[in-house]
Amino acid sequence: MRLFFILILIYGLTQSLQAQSLQARGASFPKTVYADWIDSYYKQTGIRIRYEATGSGDGIVSIVHRQADFAGSDKPLKPWRLKRYKLHMFPTLVGCIVLAYNLPGIPDGALKLSEEAIAAIFSGEALFWDDARITKHNPSLPLPHQPIKLAVRADGSGTTYNMTWYLRKIDYEHFPKAKKKFPWKPKTISADGSSNLSKLIQSTPYSIGYVDYSKKLKFSLPAATIENRSGNWIRPSLKAAQKSAALAHLDKEKDFYGIIAYKNGNESYPLVATTFILLPKENQVKNREITRFFQWAFTHGEAIANKHGFALLPQNTLNDISQYWAQKAIAPTIGKYATLP
Repeated sequence: MRLFFILILIYGLTQSLQAQSLQARGASFPKTVYADWIDSYYKQTGIRIRYEATGSGDGIVSIVHRQADFAGSDKPLKPWRLKRYKLHMFPTLVGCIVLAYNLPGIPDGALKLSEEAIAAIFSGEALFWDDARITKHNPSLPLPHQPIKLAVRADGSGTTYNMTWYLRKIDYEHFPKAKKKFPWKPKTISADGSSNLSKLIQSTPYSIGYVDYSKKLKFSLPAATIENRSGNWIRPSLKAAQKSAALAHLDKEKDFYGIIAYKNGNESYPLVATTFILLPKENQVKNREITRFFQWAFTHGEAIANKHGFALLPQNTLNDISQYWAQKAIAPTIGKYATLP
Protein backbone atom coordinates (compact mmCIF):
# COMPACT_ATOMS: atom_id res chain seq x y z
CA MET A 1 0.00 0.00 0.00
CA ARG A 2 2.85 2.34 0.84
CA LEU A 3 4.42 1.72 -2.58
CA PHE A 4 1.04 2.29 -4.21
CA PHE A 5 0.64 5.72 -2.59
CA ILE A 6 4.21 6.67 -3.50
CA LEU A 7 3.50 5.79 -7.13
CA ILE A 8 0.29 7.83 -7.06
CA LEU A 9 2.22 10.79 -5.60
CA ILE A 10 4.93 10.54 -8.24
CA TYR A 11 2.32 10.35 -10.98
CA GLY A 12 0.52 13.40 -9.59
CA LEU A 13 3.75 15.40 -9.35
CA THR A 14 4.70 14.40 -12.88
CA GLN A 15 1.32 15.53 -14.23
CA SER A 16 1.63 18.79 -12.30
CA LEU A 17 5.10 19.49 -13.65
CA GLN A 18 3.97 18.70 -17.17
CA ALA A 19 1.06 21.10 -16.80
CA GLN A 20 3.43 23.82 -15.59
CA SER A 21 5.66 23.61 -18.67
CA LEU A 22 4.28 23.62 -22.21
CA GLN A 23 6.34 23.29 -25.38
CA ALA A 24 5.21 24.78 -28.68
CA ARG A 25 6.61 25.70 -32.08
CA GLY A 26 5.49 26.95 -35.45
CA ALA A 27 4.34 30.17 -37.11
CA SER A 28 6.65 33.17 -36.87
CA PHE A 29 3.88 35.58 -38.01
CA PRO A 30 2.45 35.99 -34.45
CA LYS A 31 5.77 35.53 -32.61
CA THR A 32 5.97 39.03 -31.09
CA VAL A 33 2.47 38.80 -29.63
CA TYR A 34 2.89 35.26 -28.34
CA ALA A 35 6.22 36.16 -26.70
CA ASP A 36 4.66 39.06 -24.76
CA TRP A 37 1.55 37.04 -23.88
CA ILE A 38 3.71 34.19 -22.59
CA ASP A 39 5.89 36.51 -20.51
CA SER A 40 2.91 38.24 -18.88
CA TYR A 41 1.13 34.94 -18.31
CA TYR A 42 4.16 33.44 -16.59
CA LYS A 43 4.48 36.44 -14.27
CA GLN A 44 0.85 36.05 -13.21
CA THR A 45 0.50 32.26 -13.07
CA GLY A 46 3.99 30.75 -12.85
CA ILE A 47 3.17 28.52 -15.83
CA ARG A 48 5.99 28.30 -18.33
CA ILE A 49 5.34 28.13 -22.07
CA ARG A 50 8.11 27.92 -24.60
CA TYR A 51 7.17 28.94 -28.13
CA GLU A 52 9.79 28.55 -30.87
CA ALA A 53 9.01 30.48 -34.05
CA THR A 54 10.19 27.84 -36.52
CA GLY A 55 7.66 28.51 -39.29
CA SER A 56 4.21 27.11 -40.00
CA GLY A 57 5.57 24.19 -42.00
CA ASP A 58 7.68 23.00 -39.10
CA GLY A 59 4.79 23.62 -36.70
CA ILE A 60 2.48 21.35 -38.69
CA VAL A 61 5.11 18.62 -38.98
CA SER A 62 5.95 18.89 -35.27
CA ILE A 63 2.35 18.53 -34.10
CA VAL A 64 1.59 15.71 -36.56
CA HIS A 65 4.57 13.79 -35.12
CA ARG A 66 3.66 14.87 -31.55
CA GLN A 67 6.96 16.70 -31.03
CA ALA A 68 5.25 19.64 -29.32
CA ASP A 69 2.31 20.20 -26.98
CA PHE A 70 0.76 22.62 -29.47
CA ALA A 71 1.71 24.30 -32.73
CA GLY A 72 1.10 27.57 -34.51
CA SER A 73 0.24 27.74 -38.20
CA ASP A 74 -0.78 30.59 -40.48
CA LYS A 75 -1.98 28.00 -42.97
CA PRO A 76 -5.26 26.51 -41.72
CA LEU A 77 -5.70 22.77 -42.14
CA LYS A 78 -8.86 21.53 -43.82
CA PRO A 79 -11.23 19.51 -41.61
CA TRP A 80 -10.35 16.22 -43.33
CA ARG A 81 -6.66 16.78 -42.57
CA LEU A 82 -7.45 17.57 -38.95
CA LYS A 83 -9.44 14.35 -38.75
CA ARG A 84 -6.64 12.35 -40.36
CA TYR A 85 -4.00 13.68 -37.98
CA LYS A 86 -6.33 13.77 -34.96
CA LEU A 87 -6.01 17.49 -34.33
CA HIS A 88 -8.14 20.37 -33.07
CA MET A 89 -7.71 23.88 -34.53
CA PHE A 90 -8.80 27.38 -33.56
CA PRO A 91 -7.78 30.94 -34.61
CA THR A 92 -6.09 33.49 -32.37
CA LEU A 93 -5.15 36.71 -34.20
CA VAL A 94 -5.53 38.69 -37.41
CA GLY A 95 -2.67 40.70 -38.88
CA CYS A 96 -1.56 42.44 -42.07
CA ILE A 97 1.11 41.12 -44.41
CA VAL A 98 3.08 44.05 -45.79
CA LEU A 99 5.14 44.47 -48.93
CA ALA A 100 8.28 45.88 -47.35
CA TYR A 101 10.85 47.54 -49.59
CA ASN A 102 14.32 49.06 -49.54
CA LEU A 103 14.36 51.86 -52.11
CA PRO A 104 16.79 54.68 -51.25
CA GLY A 105 15.01 58.01 -51.10
CA ILE A 106 11.49 56.57 -51.10
CA PRO A 107 9.79 56.83 -47.67
CA ASP A 108 7.27 54.58 -46.00
CA GLY A 109 3.95 54.38 -47.83
CA ALA A 110 5.06 56.50 -50.80
CA LEU A 111 5.32 53.54 -53.17
CA LYS A 112 1.94 52.56 -54.64
CA LEU A 113 1.61 49.04 -56.01
CA SER A 114 -1.40 48.05 -58.09
CA GLU A 115 -2.54 44.45 -58.47
CA GLU A 116 -0.93 44.51 -61.91
CA ALA A 117 2.40 45.72 -60.51
CA ILE A 118 2.39 43.22 -57.61
CA ALA A 119 1.67 40.32 -59.98
CA ALA A 120 4.42 41.49 -62.35
CA ILE A 121 6.99 41.76 -59.54
CA PHE A 122 6.29 38.38 -57.95
CA SER A 123 5.92 36.52 -61.27
CA GLY A 124 9.22 37.90 -62.55
CA GLU A 125 7.67 39.76 -65.46
CA ALA A 126 8.83 43.10 -64.03
CA LEU A 127 12.61 42.97 -63.76
CA PHE A 128 13.49 46.60 -62.97
CA TRP A 129 12.06 49.20 -60.62
CA ASP A 130 11.30 51.59 -63.48
CA ASP A 131 9.00 49.05 -65.17
CA ALA A 132 5.98 50.84 -66.66
CA ARG A 133 3.56 48.77 -64.54
CA ILE A 134 5.19 50.22 -61.41
CA THR A 135 5.86 53.80 -62.57
CA LYS A 136 2.29 54.22 -63.86
CA HIS A 137 0.96 54.94 -60.35
CA ASN A 138 4.17 56.53 -59.06
CA PRO A 139 4.95 59.36 -61.53
CA SER A 140 6.64 61.55 -58.94
CA LEU A 141 8.89 58.90 -57.40
CA PRO A 142 12.54 58.53 -58.48
CA LEU A 143 12.26 54.83 -59.31
CA PRO A 144 15.68 53.71 -60.59
CA HIS A 145 16.65 51.38 -63.41
CA GLN A 146 17.85 48.83 -60.89
CA PRO A 147 17.02 45.11 -60.78
CA ILE A 148 14.20 44.18 -58.43
CA LYS A 149 15.57 41.89 -55.71
CA LEU A 150 12.68 39.70 -54.61
CA ALA A 151 13.03 38.60 -50.96
CA VAL A 152 11.08 35.47 -49.97
CA ARG A 153 10.89 32.93 -47.17
CA ALA A 154 13.23 29.95 -47.54
CA ASP A 155 11.34 27.82 -44.99
CA GLY A 156 7.84 26.38 -45.18
CA SER A 157 5.83 29.42 -44.20
CA GLY A 158 2.18 30.19 -43.54
CA THR A 159 2.93 33.77 -44.53
CA THR A 160 4.08 32.48 -47.92
CA TYR A 161 0.90 30.43 -48.14
CA ASN A 162 -1.29 33.48 -47.49
CA MET A 163 0.81 35.63 -49.84
CA THR A 164 0.52 33.11 -52.69
CA TRP A 165 -3.19 32.63 -51.95
CA TYR A 166 -3.60 36.37 -52.55
CA LEU A 167 -1.41 36.24 -55.68
CA ARG A 168 -3.59 33.40 -56.96
CA LYS A 169 -6.59 35.72 -56.71
CA ILE A 170 -4.96 38.48 -58.78
CA ASP A 171 -2.87 36.36 -61.20
CA TYR A 172 -4.09 32.80 -61.54
CA GLU A 173 -1.93 32.20 -64.63
CA HIS A 174 1.31 32.47 -62.68
CA PHE A 175 -0.01 31.39 -59.27
CA PRO A 176 -2.45 28.49 -59.77
CA LYS A 177 -1.95 27.14 -56.25
CA ALA A 178 -1.06 28.60 -52.86
CA LYS A 179 1.87 26.91 -51.13
CA LYS A 180 3.87 27.19 -47.90
CA LYS A 181 7.07 26.92 -49.98
CA PHE A 182 6.58 28.35 -53.42
CA PRO A 183 8.71 27.66 -56.55
CA TRP A 184 9.23 31.31 -57.48
CA LYS A 185 9.92 31.96 -61.16
CA PRO A 186 12.19 35.01 -60.74
CA LYS A 187 15.58 34.86 -59.09
CA THR A 188 15.14 35.46 -55.36
CA ILE A 189 17.03 36.14 -52.17
CA SER A 190 15.70 34.27 -49.16
CA ALA A 191 15.83 33.76 -45.42
CA ASP A 192 14.23 31.55 -42.76
CA GLY A 193 11.65 33.24 -40.56
CA SER A 194 10.01 36.67 -40.68
CA SER A 195 12.70 38.36 -38.59
CA ASN A 196 15.54 37.15 -40.79
CA LEU A 197 13.64 38.08 -43.94
CA SER A 198 13.04 41.55 -42.51
CA LYS A 199 16.75 41.94 -41.79
CA LEU A 200 17.55 40.78 -45.32
CA ILE A 201 15.27 43.43 -46.85
CA GLN A 202 16.66 46.05 -44.49
CA SER A 203 20.24 45.29 -45.60
CA THR A 204 19.58 44.85 -49.35
CA PRO A 205 19.01 47.97 -51.47
CA TYR A 206 16.36 47.64 -54.20
CA SER A 207 14.71 44.67 -52.49
CA ILE A 208 11.06 43.96 -51.78
CA GLY A 209 9.47 41.14 -49.80
CA TYR A 210 6.52 40.12 -47.63
CA VAL A 211 6.59 40.19 -43.82
CA ASP A 212 4.02 40.69 -41.08
CA TYR A 213 3.14 44.18 -39.93
CA SER A 214 4.80 43.71 -36.53
CA LYS A 215 8.17 43.18 -38.27
CA LYS A 216 7.61 46.36 -40.25
CA LEU A 217 7.24 48.18 -36.94
CA LYS A 218 10.14 46.39 -35.24
CA PHE A 219 12.63 46.95 -38.06
CA SER A 220 11.25 50.33 -39.26
CA LEU A 221 10.71 48.97 -42.76
CA PRO A 222 8.99 51.10 -45.42
CA ALA A 223 5.92 49.31 -46.78
CA ALA A 224 3.89 49.84 -49.94
CA THR A 225 0.42 51.29 -50.20
CA ILE A 226 -1.45 48.68 -52.23
CA GLU A 227 -4.54 48.56 -54.40
CA ASN A 228 -7.45 46.70 -52.86
CA ARG A 229 -10.20 44.71 -54.51
CA SER A 230 -12.34 47.84 -54.90
CA GLY A 231 -9.53 49.73 -56.63
CA ASN A 232 -8.69 51.93 -53.62
CA TRP A 233 -5.23 52.54 -52.17
CA ILE A 234 -4.81 51.16 -48.64
CA ARG A 235 -1.86 51.20 -46.25
CA PRO A 236 -1.27 48.37 -43.75
CA SER A 237 -2.17 49.32 -40.19
CA LEU A 238 -3.69 48.10 -36.95
CA LYS A 239 -6.98 49.67 -38.09
CA ALA A 240 -6.82 47.64 -41.30
CA ALA A 241 -6.27 44.45 -39.31
CA GLN A 242 -9.20 45.30 -37.03
CA LYS A 243 -11.51 45.91 -40.00
CA SER A 244 -10.44 42.60 -41.52
CA ALA A 245 -10.98 40.80 -38.22
CA ALA A 246 -14.54 42.14 -38.11
CA LEU A 247 -15.15 40.64 -41.56
CA ALA A 248 -13.67 37.26 -40.67
CA HIS A 249 -16.43 34.64 -40.75
CA LEU A 250 -14.85 31.43 -39.48
CA ASP A 251 -17.19 28.49 -38.86
CA LYS A 252 -16.57 26.46 -35.70
CA GLU A 253 -18.35 23.50 -37.30
CA LYS A 254 -15.50 23.42 -39.84
CA ASP A 255 -12.80 23.88 -37.17
CA PHE A 256 -12.65 27.58 -38.18
CA TYR A 257 -11.05 26.76 -41.54
CA GLY A 258 -10.88 29.84 -43.77
CA ILE A 259 -8.73 32.42 -45.55
CA ILE A 260 -9.72 36.05 -44.93
CA ALA A 261 -7.53 37.85 -47.48
CA TYR A 262 -8.86 39.78 -50.48
CA LYS A 263 -12.25 40.72 -49.05
CA ASN A 264 -14.65 43.18 -50.65
CA GLY A 265 -14.94 46.65 -49.14
CA ASN A 266 -13.75 50.15 -49.96
CA GLU A 267 -11.43 50.21 -46.95
CA SER A 268 -10.40 46.54 -46.90
CA TYR A 269 -6.66 45.89 -46.91
CA PRO A 270 -6.25 42.87 -49.22
CA LEU A 271 -3.26 41.17 -47.60
CA VAL A 272 -4.39 39.92 -44.20
CA ALA A 273 -4.06 36.59 -42.46
CA THR A 274 -5.45 34.69 -39.50
CA THR A 275 -3.09 32.57 -37.44
CA PHE A 276 -4.18 29.29 -35.85
CA ILE A 277 -3.34 26.89 -33.02
CA LEU A 278 -3.20 23.12 -33.53
CA LEU A 279 -3.75 20.68 -30.65
CA PRO A 280 -3.45 16.86 -30.49
CA LYS A 281 -6.87 15.38 -29.68
CA GLU A 282 -5.60 12.75 -27.26
CA ASN A 283 -3.84 15.10 -24.84
CA GLN A 284 -6.86 16.55 -23.05
CA VAL A 285 -5.11 17.44 -19.77
CA LYS A 286 -2.50 19.62 -21.45
CA ASN A 287 -5.01 20.91 -23.94
CA ARG A 288 -7.05 22.37 -21.07
CA GLU A 289 -3.93 24.15 -19.82
CA ILE A 290 -3.29 25.47 -23.34
CA THR A 291 -6.83 26.74 -23.80
CA ARG A 292 -6.61 28.30 -20.35
CA PHE A 293 -3.63 30.34 -21.60
CA PHE A 294 -5.48 31.47 -24.71
CA GLN A 295 -8.62 32.25 -22.72
CA TRP A 296 -6.44 34.53 -20.57
CA ALA A 297 -4.90 36.07 -23.71
CA PHE A 298 -8.29 36.75 -25.30
CA THR A 299 -9.50 38.33 -22.06
CA HIS A 300 -6.45 40.35 -21.03
CA GLY A 301 -4.08 40.46 -24.00
CA GLU A 302 -5.74 42.74 -26.55
CA ALA A 303 -3.50 45.71 -25.70
CA ILE A 304 -0.42 43.55 -26.24
CA ALA A 305 -1.73 42.33 -29.60
CA ASN A 306 -2.57 45.87 -30.71
CA LYS A 307 0.87 47.13 -29.68
CA HIS A 308 2.34 44.81 -32.30
CA GLY A 309 -0.23 45.69 -34.96
CA PHE A 310 -2.42 42.59 -34.54
CA ALA A 311 -6.14 42.45 -33.86
CA LEU A 312 -8.13 39.98 -31.80
CA LEU A 313 -11.01 38.27 -33.53
CA PRO A 314 -14.49 39.75 -32.95
CA GLN A 315 -16.34 38.78 -29.77
CA ASN A 316 -18.77 36.49 -31.58
CA THR A 317 -15.83 34.47 -32.93
CA LEU A 318 -14.20 34.36 -29.48
CA ASN A 319 -17.52 33.06 -28.12
CA ASP A 320 -17.52 30.40 -30.85
CA ILE A 321 -13.98 29.40 -29.84
CA SER A 322 -15.12 28.92 -26.23
CA GLN A 323 -18.04 26.78 -27.44
CA TYR A 324 -15.68 24.78 -29.66
CA TRP A 325 -13.41 24.06 -26.67
CA ALA A 326 -16.42 22.86 -24.70
CA GLN A 327 -17.61 20.64 -27.56
CA LYS A 328 -14.17 19.05 -27.81
CA ALA A 329 -13.90 18.61 -24.01
CA ILE A 330 -10.84 20.87 -23.84
CA ALA A 331 -12.43 23.82 -22.07
CA PRO A 332 -9.92 25.62 -19.82
CA THR A 333 -9.17 24.34 -16.36
CA ILE A 334 -10.70 26.40 -13.57
CA GLY A 335 -8.48 29.24 -12.45
CA LYS A 336 -8.41 32.91 -11.62
CA TYR A 337 -6.33 35.37 -13.59
CA ALA A 338 -4.89 38.67 -12.50
CA THR A 339 -5.55 41.52 -14.92
CA LEU A 340 -2.75 43.15 -16.86
CA PRO A 341 -1.40 46.38 -15.41
